Amino acid sequence: MSEDIVKIKGTSLGLQLSFAPEASFEEVRENLRQKLESGTTFFLRGTLVLIPRDVFMGSERDELQHLFHEYGLICRTQKPETEQAKQPEAKATVPPAPQPAVPPASQPEELKPQEMVVVNKTLRGGQEIRTKSSVLVCGNVNPGAQIIAGGSIDIRGTCRGMVHAGAYGDSTAFIIADHLMPTQIRISNLIARSPDEMEKTDRAERASIKDGQIVIEPIERQDKTI
Repeated sequence: MSEDIVKIKGTSLGLQLSFAPEASFEEVRENLRQKLESGTTFFLRGTLVLIPRDVFMGSERDELQHLFHEYGLICRTQKPETEQAKQPEAKATVPPAPQPAVPPASQPEELKPQEMVVVNKTLRGGQEIRTKSSVLVCGNVNPGAQIIAGGSIDIRGTCRGMVHAGAYGDSTAFIIADHLMPTQIRISNLIARSPDEMEKTDRAERASIKDGQIVIEPIERQDKTI
């Protein structure tokens, strides 16, 4: 049952989590910790994570929020769909006011919620994604396509285009793809190209900055789908 304890759904704002009804809080917490420690790229640094408000007690929700905070993510609780449906229609005419859980002055800049761009298609030649946040692509990035992201980039497919993570100076950003064969790869202010011949592998590959240069290495994905 371990693979189904936590289910993850990508949205335009970030990641929405749901939990197996029979799972205890301890099982959910440990399953999430294992995913976070393994470096699974559902949880990109700075991503907004939404958890159901009606699943755990307040202290348990606080513990999950603290867990995500340790790994540089933002965790927010989400109202049940039935509760959202009961809200008066008149409220739609009132501009919604932002309600941060922590005063902006006390929240570190790198931990402020930011939108994660989720692309549920293959990027073809000539198409471009440009954003200050992280990017998740559920498809391929074909030659001639490019992604320029302020955060990290996760491609659930083959990357043959140009990818630039940490485009605004974040040297901790990284790029992951099931098959990483870009025409050009950039992280922060560093540039590299894929070698003409790469060893074939069934494992995903991760590019990151180590010792002042871009290094590409195989990794294990724990989750195959969102």
